[in-house]
Amino acid sequence: MPLHRDDPRSVGGYRLVDRLGAGGMGIVYRGRARSGREVAVKVVHSQYAEDPVFRTRFRQEIEAVRKVSGAFTAPVVDADPEAARPWMATQYVPGRSLADRLRERGPLRGAEPRQLALGLVEALRDIHRAGVVHRDLKPANVLMAEDGPRVIDFGISRAAENHQTLTETGQMIGTPPFMSPEQFTDARKVGPASDVFSLGALLVYAVTGRGPFDADSPYLTAYRVVHDEPVLDGLAQPLRGVLERCLAKEVADRPELDELAREFAAVRPEPAEGDPQTVSLRLDTPAADGKTSPGNDADGTAATGSGGASGRTYAPRFGRRRGRRPLWAVTGTAGALALGLTGYLLLGAGWADSGDATGTATAPAPSASSRWSALPDGWRPWQTTVNETAPLGARKAIAGGFEGDSACLMHDLAAYCAGQGVLPVRLDGLTGRTVWRADLAPAHAEGADYWAQLLGVREGALLVRQNITSADGQTETIHVVALDTKTGAKLWSREVNDENVDLVLSGEVVLTADGRTVTARSPRTGAARWTMEVPDGYYCSFSTVGADLYAHCTLDGPEKSLVLAVDRTDGSVRRIEVPYASGILGGLDGRLALVVWTEESETSVSGSAYSRLLLIDPETNTRSTTKLAQAYDGEPTLVDGTLWIASANGRVAALSARTGKQLWQTPTSLEGPGKATYDTRTHTLYLASNSGRVAALDARKGTLLWETLPRVARVFSGGTIGPEVKLNEGALVVTAPDGTVFSLDPAHPEREPASG
Repeated sequence: MPLHRDDPRSVGGYRLVDRLGAGGMGIVYRGRARSGREVAVKVVHSQYAEDPVFRTRFRQEIEAVRKVSGAFTAPVVDADPEAARPWMATQYVPGRSLADRLRERGPLRGAEPRQLALGLVEALRDIHRAGVVHRDLKPANVLMAEDGPRVIDFGISRAAENHQTLTETGQMIGTPPFMSPEQFTDARKVGPASDVFSLGALLVYAVTGRGPFDADSPYLTAYRVVHDEPVLDGLAQPLRGVLERCLAKEVADRPELDELAREFAAVRPEPAEGDPQTVSLRLDTPAADGKTSPGNDADGTAATGSGGASGRTYAPRFGRRRGRRPLWAVTGTAGALALGLTGYLLLGAGWADSGDATGTATAPAPSASSRWSALPDGWRPWQTTVNETAPLGARKAIAGGFEGDSACLMHDLAAYCAGQGVLPVRLDGLTGRTVWRADLAPAHAEGADYWAQLLGVREGALLVRQNITSADGQTETIHVVALDTKTGAKLWSREVNDENVDLVLSGEVVLTADGRTVTARSPRTGAARWTMEVPDGYYCSFSTVGADLYAHCTLDGPEKSLVLAVDRTDGSVRRIEVPYASGILGGLDGRLALVVWTEESETSVSGSAYSRLLLIDPETNTRSTTKLAQAYDGEPTLVDGTLWIASANGRVAALSARTGKQLWQTPTSLEGPGKATYDTRTHTLYLASNSGRVAALDARKGTLLWETLPRVARVFSGGTIGPEVKLNEGALVVTAPDGTVFSLDPAHPEREPASG
């Protein structure tokens, strides 16, 4: 919906694009950060902002949602509960609600009920692990995204350990057809089992088109919820039996979520004979070889779905995202069942049986002589975390800092890592042993928020951007620091103000900033080489393409973008006008390649989708456009004329950057994979997910060569740094946002790692 005349045009640094909806609490807008990332911004109605009780409730909502993040929820990315009109920004999830889907097309059929059930079970598991009860699970609060359902709107949820209620006596919280009996009779008993009851009612409605306690008034509906047995006409066994238990009146009689996950994952859809309106989910039966045979869906095709933990709507990551610091939420894993759930959703129960050129299944690992390079001497598979004790320097992450959103880079058989609450650390790339941790913790850092971003390694120096925010949030200092790669000792440090600039290490200089002024410095000594200024009012993100340095600069009002071609010898620039919704992707045939986002398109799945590449000759400004086969939404990698795109649902596509033709497309079980890594020596494409899954594909044919099981104990989503695979002289080093780092032999990825 378009913005109204009296709607704000920006909130908290996010430019508002249009309205998504309005409710009793406030208005929800679609907003866009400078980086192009889209968010859903909820702004409280002005008449409620001065109500201290309502403001407390909104603050409670933010705290609840901050704790929740997972494959099937929409994480918070920013918030300000103390603003004149409090607001909260969450991941923007393109897609209509389940309520709209049911109104337009009727009850779910085929594989849809199972996919929805498994996605909602995993979402509730993430919510409950964070100590939160949703309390209002209903079709309007479930978004049917392309890569699986998302549970949204925690406006009336509360922390499970918080026994203080903000509701007045007799005030009802929830939506009667989907509420549990205890929500009507005794709010003190409301807990995770209440969400299980709501899940059962929602699934009955989604499959049959009728609620199990439907009545002519909310009061009669409430009576039936408390006293009557559910009406489950049109449901066949075993689904009927599972939902009956979910709808039990007594809390103790309802199944646990892990049990529900097993039961939903072990069934397949099949319409009952002679009754097209009856839905039956039939249990898979063991085949003669003892393996589970999932069979086919009602339409005769193999069961597939779309799950995955992205925690974010993808825009290409051209440099570090700007805007306010992300608010982190962490979820744990619950054994092989929980970790394998998303893979089941993506590819069906039999996805690991065999492989083919389309990559629809996992193939056995090839022999070492067929494709892979020799490993470096002394290497062994290993796994560690960036929080391991170091023999040199600091012992652990900064006190008070939250550990997460970590990243690593490889240089000369060493892995250098840093991140949120993680001081820079060096790992031995052969064994995973922690060599040193930089002792950069400032005095009086208790409770401080610390974040280190790696810029690169040059001349024996590791360059780091370091941000420290005081515990009270009143002061923030940013430095560029150079560390000796052998010892971790500080070589030099320079305080910077990079509010208008995204810093980068380019060639033999590292860029620092003081407002609009950018200074190129020697990586080893910090000595200034040259200075330049960025255009007034623009925000510029620097990147290196081949041997050339470019800055992509945007101006929000009016919307303008330009590229600065920077001479690395003296800092002189040449201006090139480009579309506002664009980003530098790389180089192609001596030209600069930019991806251009699709603002409004029927084929676009979100505002961050892109359907064309812009190719510019930086010397002559000659331009050409490559129209892609369709609109894509995911992480792009451009190498040697091929564009690889990893989508949030785990699907990987390869396109010719010269013609736009799609060369192949392959599904994987990776949830929200990061940017793909291409190995030019073996023509292999590697991807990793937030849970530590790794996949290898033949870059030319798209064949899925292998996939691994998850490796991490805590899954992060919604962060600014995605998981990535690094090449290490024939071995692979994988970094996950939670700080897990491990190394694999691509010829034998199944080998168990040694502890770092």
